[in-house]
Amino acid sequence: MTTPEPQPVPLSGPRFQTDPQDLYRQMRRDHGPVASVVLDGGIPAWLVLGYRELHQVTTDPALFSRDSGLWNQWDNIPADWPLLPMIGRDQPSILYTVGERHGQRAAVVSGALEAMDPFGLKARTERFADELIDGLCGKGSCDIVAEYAMLLPLRVLASIFGFPDEQGPGLVTAMNDMINGQERALEGQAHISAAMGALLAAKSAAPGDDVVSRMLANRSGFTPVEVAQDLMVMLAAGHQPTADWIGNSLRLMLTDNRFAASLAGGRHSVAEAMNEVLWEDTPTQNVAGRWASRDTRLGGRGIAAGDLVLLGLAAANADPHVRTDGGALTGGNNAFFSFGHGEHRCPFPAQEIAETIARTGIEVLLDRLPDMDLAVPAQDLARRPSPWLRGLTALPVTYTPTPALGATR
Repeated sequence: MTTPEPQPVPLSGPRFQTDPQDLYRQMRRDHGPVASVVLDGGIPAWLVLGYRELHQVTTDPALFSRDSGLWNQWDNIPADWPLLPMIGRDQPSILYTVGERHGQRAAVVSGALEAMDPFGLKARTERFADELIDGLCGKGSCDIVAEYAMLLPLRVLASIFGFPDEQGPGLVTAMNDMINGQERALEGQAHISAAMGALLAAKSAAPGDDVVSRMLANRSGFTPVEVAQDLMVMLAAGHQPTADWIGNSLRLMLTDNRFAASLAGGRHSVAEAMNEVLWEDTPTQNVAGRWASRDTRLGGRGIAAGDLVLLGLAAANADPHVRTDGGALTGGNNAFFSFGHGEHRCPFPAQEIAETIARTGIEVLLDRLPDMDLAVPAQDLARRPSPWLRGLTALPVTYTPTPALGATR
């Protein structure tokens, strides 16, 4: 008797908000390491759940290309499809460039980020963190996500890019509007695009010691439009996942007794909690994507030329073939897929910058508000319903009110 083919799984719904790992376990049981899924509008795709299969996809860019022009579903995609900002066609950014051209662009981006002084980055992060905490430390309660985690990364990134500090708050509002995808999303995108264009013009005329000036000085023949696109990608990719890394790590430290030492001033546990989040609660859950350049097989499934293959980073991190004891702490193991893998993974200097911002932001917060505690039961904490990025909608906390530091740190 033939076993019926499992039904495709909608890549949406409340299960991504409540317990996505349980959903991934069920999908792995029913479909194996590669599951058939359905995107908005009934658009078919494949979601790679297996660790080994994800490694195979990300290390074979010839077979699994980043070129979205290969997609065999473009004739079925309406002009107002909600995922077009994520899966666009003919986008001139580094995300969709392939081959030697991608390597050249990645070198320009890495070079501009590598030149950032790590001590200067930590000092900037501390300054902006103190400024934000000064605004909430006297209240005795706040929402750490909305009033801190969602504000800090972009303030720091805007500063190292070369934006004047006074533009930081407006950029934060615009970026969060764009990421939320609601009625102000296009307005937010337009604000950031205009601000980036103005910054490029200013730095072309008067370069400084910043990321934008370094990219303009060594753009290897890339046009200003391409440089602007790459800077927009860097800003967006550096902000939201880092904000969620801060929020998810603080949630873990406030709800899991294994990390209680962090709230008493222990620093080793902050790093452990952040590493645990990258394995168990990674901000970037799923990534779109790769496109098969020819008919092939993956994880026992027949993949047709032009099929969209989504990278299930969170599911692969929890693959029982590599996580035989899912309840044990991961320690210093960093073989996770949370930053991607292969030639299109997050550049290493960008990972270091994100880690510095997140860890410094958490440490400064714990220094300033050492008795911070959850204001609601842990089970009441809600997640955004997105299957792509996993973060809290809010993290309400209470603490003893303390005076603002001003510029005294």
